[in-house]
Amino acid sequence: MFLFIPLFFAGEFLDLPKLTSLFYGFISFSCIASSIYIINDYRDREDDRKHPVKCKRPLASGSVSPAAAIVICVLLMILGFGLAWWIRDKFLFVLSIYFFINLGYSLGLKSIPILDIILLAIGFVLRIKGGSVISYVPLSEWIIIMVFLLAVFMALGKRRDDVLLKLSSGADMRKSIKGYNLELLNVLLALVCAVTVVAYFMHTMSPETVLNMGTTRLYYTCIFVLAGIMRYLQIIYVSTDSGSPTKILYKDRFIQITLLLWIASYIVLLYVLKDKTFF
Repeated sequence: MFLFIPLFFAGEFLDLPKLTSLFYGFISFSCIASSIYIINDYRDREDDRKHPVKCKRPLASGSVSPAAAIVICVLLMILGFGLAWWIRDKFLFVLSIYFFINLGYSLGLKSIPILDIILLAIGFVLRIKGGSVISYVPLSEWIIIMVFLLAVFMALGKRRDDVLLKLSSGADMRKSIKGYNLELLNVLLALVCAVTVVAYFMHTMSPETVLNMGTTRLYYTCIFVLAGIMRYLQIIYVSTDSGSPTKILYKDRFIQITLLLWIASYIVLLYVLKDKTFF
């Protein structure tokens, strides 16, 4: 879904031809991301069997054979790269960078502390870059910075959950965990969280954003960003259940409502009140 962010922020989300192209890009990127997940799960199937949640994954649980997984992986790569080439050559280039970075991650780079988090965050930046080249919408530096920081923030929360699992079970759930402890992750979470909030505030009030968006009111949306991040921190420190950002998005009503309100506020400001001057 990150592919749609550049078009949304550009105020061109009603451009149906671009939306259609992004939908094909969504399928292409999903295929390549899925192929990477298969490679990762294939290599980690023995370690995943020790994890209380990952042990239920198809390869770790034995519900899918390694041979079948390889066949599916190859088919997904063919479909993903073929569709990317049909969409646009620059998108194929971005997707290829994403694939090889994540392939390196799965083959061993994820064992290096700090680097594992940075590579994960770069993957999200490449997602919005892919959406940018498909829709021919240039990316602002602010959008790139915010997506990178938000991805780092979520990855740190996930690593903290892994450290808690290690403390409770005595087993390392991933090799890079040896380079982390709760004290370090707490400091990094506070640091990245603060920078992320400030970066978003600066984005909404920057002259470049005002010029491109055609409105000075985007700072109204800051309240939803702050509320969402505060809720995520509450889940990390109070509920201690930050292992899966996707699971949180699917199940946490507070974050769901905050996200919907944030999107609604953007729609109103960019598509309804853009040329209005009464407030």
